[in-house]
Amino acid sequence: MNNKSIHFIITIIAVFFIFGCAKKGSITGGEKDIIPPKFIKALPPNYSTNFNRKEIRIYFDEYVKLKDPQKQIVISPPMDPKPIISPLGNASKYIKIQFKDTLLENTTYSISFGESIEDNNEGNPLSFFKYVFSTGNYLDSLSIKGGIADGLKKDPESFVSIALYEVDEDYTDSIVYKKTPRYIGNTLDSTHFTLDNLKAGQYQLIALKDVATNYTFEPKQDKIGFYNEYINLPADTSKVFNLKLFKEKLATKALKPKQASKNRFIFGYEGDAKNMNIKLLTETPSDFKYRIIKDKNKDSLYYWFKPFFEKDSLTFEVSHNDYKEEIITRFKDQKKDSLILKPSVTRELPLNKDFRISANIPLESINNDLITLVDKDTVAIPFTSKVDMIENEIIFSFEKAETKAYNMQLLPEAITDFLGNTNDTINYTFRTKKLADYGKVFVTLTNVKEYPVIVQLTNDKLEVITEKISRKDEIITFDHLNPAKYNLRVIFDTNNNGVWDTGSFLNHKQPERVSYYPSIIDVRANWELKQNFTLIDEID
Repeated sequence: MNNKSIHFIITIIAVFFIFGCAKKGSITGGEKDIIPPKFIKALPPNYSTNFNRKEIRIYFDEYVKLKDPQKQIVISPPMDPKPIISPLGNASKYIKIQFKDTLLENTTYSISFGESIEDNNEGNPLSFFKYVFSTGNYLDSLSIKGGIADGLKKDPESFVSIALYEVDEDYTDSIVYKKTPRYIGNTLDSTHFTLDNLKAGQYQLIALKDVATNYTFEPKQDKIGFYNEYINLPADTSKVFNLKLFKEKLATKALKPKQASKNRFIFGYEGDAKNMNIKLLTETPSDFKYRIIKDKNKDSLYYWFKPFFEKDSLTFEVSHNDYKEEIITRFKDQKKDSLILKPSVTRELPLNKDFRISANIPLESINNDLITLVDKDTVAIPFTSKVDMIENEIIFSFEKAETKAYNMQLLPEAITDFLGNTNDTINYTFRTKKLADYGKVFVTLTNVKEYPVIVQLTNDKLEVITEKISRKDEIITFDHLNPAKYNLRVIFDTNNNGVWDTGSFLNHKQPERVSYYPSIIDVRANWELKQNFTLIDEID
C-alpha cells in the first residue's frame, strides 16, 4: 500500500470520526434568560427637581419593549394630551417620553410603568419601575395605601384607577364627571394600591373601573367607589383606605319607543322601571285598553294596547317620581303578534317548584276545564292554576311524588291572551327525581348585628340559585339542591326591601354590604351539610 492510499484511508476515518462526534450532541444557547432588564441611567436623572425638559430618556442594559402600555403605564397627575411614549412595537435600549403640553408648576410627577417594561428576547418584566421628577425645587413624598373590593361580586376587577381630587375652593362632587384628578394610580392586577409622591392637603379619594381610561366618571359604563370622608395629608398617611366598587343605578329615563308589531311598543329605559308610568296622550277609541309588562332579560317595557286604530303618530307621557317626558313616535299598521307559550321546564321539575307557563303576550284568562294533568299511568292529578300578571306566567300547583312522569295537555282555547289569541293543542311532558338525588344545606349565621339579611346560594357565575330572607336568629334551610358547588353570601338588607341596593356617589351612599363565605359549598346528593358562617365586622 503506497503513501497516497494510506493518507486517503486516514482522511476517510477522520471524516467519519468528526461526523460521529457531531451526532452525539448539539450546540445549545445555554440556560434560559430569566433576568429582567436593568435600569442604567435616565436623562434627566430619576428624581430630578426643577425639571424643565420636553423629553425624558430612560436607558437599560439590553433591548426592551413595552407590553400593554395603555393599561400598565400610569402618569400622575394625569396629562392632557398624554405624552408620547416609545418604543411601541419595536425594541430599543431606551424608553423615550415626549411631553406635548406644558407641565404644571411646582408639581411632583410620577410615571409608573407597572409591568410594561420587558426584555425583547424572553419577555422578562422589570416590575414596577417608576420615574419621578418635580417642576419645583423639591419632591413631594407623602403616600397613602389601601385595598379594593367589589360591592357585590366575590372578587374585584383588575386595573382599577385610584384617584385623588384636591378639595379646595373649586371642589364639588360633580368634578369627578368633568375633570381629571390631581393624582392617579392603578391597582394593576392586584387588590391593593399605593399612591406616592403626594403633597400635603385635603383630598377626596375615588376608585374607578375606568372603561374609557379618561380618568372621569361615566356612570353608563364605569364602576365607582369612594371613601366616606375627606382625607387629610400628612395626618392620614398611616391609615389603610378600603374602597368598594359599585355600578350606580342610572337616573330613570325612557328612550324613544319603537313600534314592534301591530299592538306593541317597546320602551327602552335607563335606571329603575319600578313605578314607571306610561300614558298615551293621543285620543283613543272608547274601548281602548293597555297592559305593560317588563322584559325579564333587558331594560325594556312592552306597551300592549287594543284595539288598533288609525293615526300617523302617537304621543306618550312617561313619568317616574320627579321625571316626566312627552315622547312622539310614528304609528302604522303592522303584523299582529301570535301567542307563544313556554314551559318553565322541559325535562325535570324540582319537587319543591310549581310548573309554570310563560307567554310573550299579556295573559288574560285560563280555562282549567280544557287542561288535564296525568301521571304515567294516566291517573288524573288534581291541580290549581293562577295567572301572575306581573311575571306574565300561569302557575300550576299540584302534589308531586318522587320519580313520577307527568303529562299536561292544553286543549284549544285553554289560554287566552290580551289580544284575544288562544292556544292550539299543546302537550308538556316532565318528570320528578328521587328526593335522594338532592342535597340539603343548613346555614347558621353568627355575629349578625342587624336583621333582616338575605342569604343566597349562587353558582360560579354568581347567579342566584336560591335565597331566603332571615329576620331573626334561626337555622336557614336550603333543600332540594342539585349536587353542585355553590357560593354562600349574605346581603345586609339595610332598607328591608328584599334586594341588594347599590350606592350613589352624589348622595354619599355606599352599596349595601355583602359578605361571602370564604370557601365553596360542595353539595352532594342524599347529603345534609351543616354550615356555620361567622360574619366579620366590616372595616372602614
